[in-house]
Amino acid sequence: MGRIGISGAGLTAGLVGLAFIAGYAVAQVAGSQTGREPQFENAQVKVWKSLVLPHNPLPMHRHEHPRVIIALKGGTMDIVTDAGVHDLHVWKTGHAYWLPANPPGTHHQDVNVGEAPIEVMVVELETAS
Repeated sequence: MGRIGISGAGLTAGLVGLAFIAGYAVAQVAGSQTGREPQFENAQVKVWKSLVLPHNPLPMHRHEHPRVIIALKGGTMDIVTDAGVHDLHVWKTGHAYWLPANPPGTHHQDVNVGEAPIEVMVVELETAS
């Protein structure tokens, strides 16, 4: 059988290429993180897309206004208050859900307790009708 020769420069270039590809894949995965992406805002509504990775919760926050959640990629979300109260929600992909404003002075954290990312579109009402 014949041998395939690889020069030092060719081997180095190939390894650098592999490192670049591996680095790119890692960067793509690392770039997907729990957080919000603003979509639209006016005096009546504020809209954002939230991605919540498994066991990587959003920071403590609150909602002064009621909102509609549209599950783009559903799952099970545990909404945990600053007092330690758990409220488990099962959101099905393609379905919409109503969440009221938070009680005054309270905060909560959204914890994805499943094994796949949850992605929702949130439409928060800014004014009362």
